[in-house]
Amino acid sequence: GTIYSSRYVCSLVADFHRTLLVGGWAGNPRPHLRLLYEAAPLAFLAEAAGGYGSDGEQNILDIVPSGLHGRVCVFLGSRKDIEDMEGYGDIQQCSKKYEF
Repeated sequence: GTIYSSRYVCSLVADFHRTLLVGGWAGNPRPHLRLLYEAAPLAFLAEAAGGYGSDGEQNILDIVPSGLHGRVCVFLGSRKDIEDMEGYGDIQQCSKKYEF
């Protein structure tokens, strides 16, 4: 497969921008990002650019929120890379599931 270098700016928007420009994936394996304000808008942009946004188990855009501040894990990048990552199994780093 493709070899990517590891870059982490610690700003999801900056990391996602780099992903759009050079490929790879950006994300946060911990459920820190709010679904409605951070995860879903970036997943929408990823899909508009031909990529994919996942929480590690499903498409972020398929998650139905049940509250304003529900938090999810986020993985954004090419469809192939993110679907391969989902195939690894439990890639979310959380001890409990957050309610949406």
